[in-house]
Amino acid sequence: MPMTQASARSRPTRARHDREIIALAVPAFGALVAEPLFVMADSAIVGHLGTAQLAGLGVASALLTTAVSIFVFLAYATTAAVSRRVGADDLQAAIRQGMDGIWLALLLGAAVIAVVLPTAPSLVELFGASDTAAPYATTYLRISSLGIPAMLVVLAATGVLRGLQDTRTPLYVAVGGFVANAALNAVLVYGAGLGIAGSAWGTVIAQCAMAAVYLVVVVRGARRRGAALRPDLAGIRASAQAGVPLLVRTLSLRAILMITTAVAARLGDADIAAHQIILSLWSLLAFALDAIAIAGQAIIGRYLGAGDGQGARDVCRRMVQWGVAVGIVLGVLVVATRPAFLPLFTGDSAVKDAALPALVVVALSQPVCGVVFVLDGVLMGAGDGPYLAWAMLITLAVFTPVALLVPVFGGGLTALWAAMTLMMTVRLATLWLRTRSGRWVVTGATR
Repeated sequence: MPMTQASARSRPTRARHDREIIALAVPAFGALVAEPLFVMADSAIVGHLGTAQLAGLGVASALLTTAVSIFVFLAYATTAAVSRRVGADDLQAAIRQGMDGIWLALLLGAAVIAVVLPTAPSLVELFGASDTAAPYATTYLRISSLGIPAMLVVLAATGVLRGLQDTRTPLYVAVGGFVANAALNAVLVYGAGLGIAGSAWGTVIAQCAMAAVYLVVVVRGARRRGAALRPDLAGIRASAQAGVPLLVRTLSLRAILMITTAVAARLGDADIAAHQIILSLWSLLAFALDAIAIAGQAIIGRYLGAGDGQGARDVCRRMVQWGVAVGIVLGVLVVATRPAFLPLFTGDSAVKDAALPALVVVALSQPVCGVVFVLDGVLMGAGDGPYLAWAMLITLAVFTPVALLVPVFGGGLTALWAAMTLMMTVRLATLWLRTRSGRWVVTGATR
């Protein structure tokens, strides 16, 4: 009888958690998917200018994406800090914390421009651009780098709104930015005859417009709550310090992806082509799982800020269940759609033969990935960045020798993606141990 009563009491709690997770995760997923559409729109428009222009865009956009993704901690750290203040019912301090993140974004953006503008030709050459593509890549990189401060402001401001439990506004801004970017590219590239430079300017203008919308929303909130807008050096320094461990985590993860691609390239043309197809699918699946992680960051931070450690544990448990369930669904979809998915990208039978068994490995790993993304978001929301940094460094140390041995022992692309599954399993072990320990449950407005 007590078990029945406890189960009955837990059902409303689970329902409340489910509503919170869905309300935050679904718009977050839409915003995440909208972001890669910027590059797709640019590619579709520039591709009609010529192969050299498209190749130049490919090199420049890879550099630009890398430069911006390194600073994704601006969103993650800001979400955790702001949501804690929201949980503590101190909205003025929450928005003040968000402003510190935005000021840090502007400073970092200015520093990146100072580096990229004079070194653009060298960076393009380092990435192996051909003599015909290099001038276009340099042009696009130099112009688009002017929008990096806006891109980083978008990251930080997105973190502010997520911390305030608002993922709908970022969705609306992302969709509006995509539409504006596509329209501006078409007008400037073809209407104004600016070529690839027009595509770069279109992206800069769209990103600046997105940043402006975010700033209007945040500034209105700051004025409504009486929060100061001026830079606070102590607050900016604190935001930077909170972001350093997450920067280490992000760089370690990017190193893993670069090693995987480098190993795939050594396996042969068919394998690297199949790898690129699988990696694009894996990234899309990651967006779905990352949406739950984003919900975790916002909800966990709020519970801990409110001093409700047990509530944080309960919602963590429920999100793990969500991660497993979504992972199973995604895995089944991957297996079921393999025959239809691959022809969209290639007609080469060798590429298909390399990709088909590797896709099965990817499918089987999705429940593991689901739990990893959730627990990663939980610990981010708890402000447990130092542990996440060490855990990812350990994962990198385990993964690297295993991946490098794939060409030696054989197994092809399937073995390489088995190594990726091992990587996610190591991440699962480190994250699970931390959440089981309870050391991440530190309550209060600040960690």
